[in-house]
Amino acid sequence: MNNADLQKRKESAIARGQGNMAPVYVDRALNAEIWDVEGKRHIDFGAGIAVVNTGHNHPKVKAAVQAQLERFTHTCVMVSPYESAVALAEKLNAAVPGNTPKKSIFVTTGAEAVENCVKIARAYTGRPGVIAFNGGFHGRTNMTMGLTGKVNPYKIGFGPFPSDIYHIPYPNEYLGITEEQALADLKMRFTCDIEPSRVAAIIIEPVQGEGGFYQASANFLQTLRKLCDEHGILLIMDEIQSGFARTGTMFCHEQAGIEADLMTAAKGIAGGFPISAVVGKADIMDAPVPGGLGGTYGGSPVGCAAGLAVFDVIEEEQLCARATQVGAHFVEHLKGLQAEYPHIIGEVRNTGAMIAVEFVHDGDVNKPYPELAKKLSAKAAENGLVLLSCGIRGNVIRFLPALTIETDIIDEGMAIFKRCFTELTQA
Repeated sequence: MNNADLQKRKESAIARGQGNMAPVYVDRALNAEIWDVEGKRHIDFGAGIAVVNTGHNHPKVKAAVQAQLERFTHTCVMVSPYESAVALAEKLNAAVPGNTPKKSIFVTTGAEAVENCVKIARAYTGRPGVIAFNGGFHGRTNMTMGLTGKVNPYKIGFGPFPSDIYHIPYPNEYLGITEEQALADLKMRFTCDIEPSRVAAIIIEPVQGEGGFYQASANFLQTLRKLCDEHGILLIMDEIQSGFARTGTMFCHEQAGIEADLMTAAKGIAGGFPISAVVGKADIMDAPVPGGLGGTYGGSPVGCAAGLAVFDVIEEEQLCARATQVGAHFVEHLKGLQAEYPHIIGEVRNTGAMIAVEFVHDGDVNKPYPELAKKLSAKAAENGLVLLSCGIRGNVIRFLPALTIETDIIDEGMAIFKRCFTELTQA
């Protein structure tokens, strides 16, 4: 069995829409390392898109899952519930910023969590409208595609999308979009498209994921909070990619000192096991009638067991602090490279261990260099390094390492990155 043969089988058996970044098929993985079916070792700077924040096969998560498998794998939490779901909800309710009493629900995917946020917001407010941001990514279902602010590849050929969704610019200093411009556009939407009294919610990622790892400032999030309070609009924080210690705090919007009305959680919640959640203010969460929320696999007992173990690992191994250290170490490498290639590396940025490097031509922010990001991801894969690209212009490489990654593995992976980068830019 080899990678090339498996890629041929995959292309025959799986729809092309569910593509894969590189023809590298995993046999086993441990912490920040992967071995493919040919026995080749790869350093993982993607963590399954910020899913295995605690590393591949963390022993504590693995033990919790094995113990759960000995007991039962599924009963449906809405039919015959179990203590682990209650305990994980209690953990989430306590971890989310703010003093207002919280409640949670469990579903299966990030997109499902976002969909349920919209349902809950509409049930609570009695309003239809939702405002989202350009460059935001919220999922691939019909509703979440409508919220997602990036066409290629997420929306091509899939319309029409739901009505009463409106997009505004995401503030982005590097791209010249000021907070004042974003807020002015929001007020224009209120003037031209939908009155505030018909808006149920505003949804925002505190750090855009697919959009390019741009961060909303504390001031901007605080201003949104005040504006939502003024108009009776709910503020939804999409923490699917930024949550679970990834940015240096348990959830990123904690850094802005605000309390969301609703928050989505997924990816890093359970060390790779499929479970997601909506957490929010208790009176808002209780707005839908019994049976109005849920799903057959929501709150999987295996996922709940893994999620409880992840909470323990984050606390015991101080992964919030570790995320800050990891991010700083990556930035040190990348800033050094930027000093050598300022005409290509336009910006290096990070929020904890959400790290990004943006490529441009001639040092010009208005001349994105997506070809380099694409070629670099492919060349890195050939050289044993997993890299992910992103960005509304396709010109960003993002680094999402396990928060448990060893420093010498970071250095080894960055040496591969620099070598690939240099070979491509000097060719």
